[in-house]
Amino acid sequence: MSEYRLVKHRGQFSIAWTDPERGRIRVATGQNERGAAEAVAGRIWRERSKPRTERVADLWQPYVKDRVASGVKQKRFSMWKALEPHFGYKLGKAITKQDCREYIAARRKLGRTNSTIRTELEALRACLRWHYAKDAPEIPTPPQSKPRERYLSKDEARAVLEAIETPHVRLFVTLALATGARMGAILDLTWDRVDMVHGTIDFMPAGRDKTNKRRTLVAMNAKAREALTEAKAAALTDYVIEYGGKPVKSVKTALAAAARRSGVPFSAHVLRHTAAVWMAQQDVPMQKIAQILGHTSTRITEQTYARYSPRFMADAMAALDW
Repeated sequence: MSEYRLVKHRGQFSIAWTDPERGRIRVATGQNERGAAEAVAGRIWRERSKPRTERVADLWQPYVKDRVASGVKQKRFSMWKALEPHFGYKLGKAITKQDCREYIAARRKLGRTNSTIRTELEALRACLRWHYAKDAPEIPTPPQSKPRERYLSKDEARAVLEAIETPHVRLFVTLALATGARMGAILDLTWDRVDMVHGTIDFMPAGRDKTNKRRTLVAMNAKAREALTEAKAAALTDYVIEYGGKPVKSVKTALAAAARRSGVPFSAHVLRHTAAVWMAQQDVPMQKIAQILGHTSTRITEQTYARYSPRFMADAMAALDW
């Protein structure tokens, strides 16, 4: 169902929308004052937008629609293809821990990793909590996969950049290493959020709801400033990463080609991981690394990156000396 709008009809406000099957629909609110009409319209819309049934398949679509309206990309919900055969026909509140265990076992048989399965079940959990809040059933997930170990040395990073001939890909890699931002955040970045005067980059677009994958404001270092200054002079669009006068949707293929040419295996996530490891190796406090990466708590940061910090536990170990 599409979004509604308020329209004036015979002196009063009505709620109107276009139904894919029935065409234009109009329902009277019975109000001639806009504020009161908006309140009534909201109640009408919520009632008519309720899922047809309590089946997960019917709960999923309004949840995804709400998240997309909040700025989350539609492709983030591609896990429904895996979830639907197992959960689509089930009633949301009736899902059990055993259902989830069977799903985990089935996905593992197909060779899926714990991280993939965990992401899928976390999406199901978020959907049910969106609908049912505290009444949502418990959705157990497999343990997290072992943290990634692969990161680039600074010599490898230089080799990668030397192997890239396309300016927009080189700019992407530079920003990924210089900010630790996720691929989506860098590709979404627009010039109005790059402040060359104060030396900051704001990866959070206006109007985008905060999610677990948080986007942050970071300071630009010398490498980032140099690359951004050069790119700004040649910019044809509002987007920092552009090609042929258009924003770029993905650089995965380009990064894979750069990995082959340079002989250095890496991906967009390896670049983000590398940035965090480099900070930890220089004893940057975990709180700062967490803030730059957009982690919701330092616990996540410490679990992954504390082991790279030479002095993280040095004071504690010194206390045990005699």
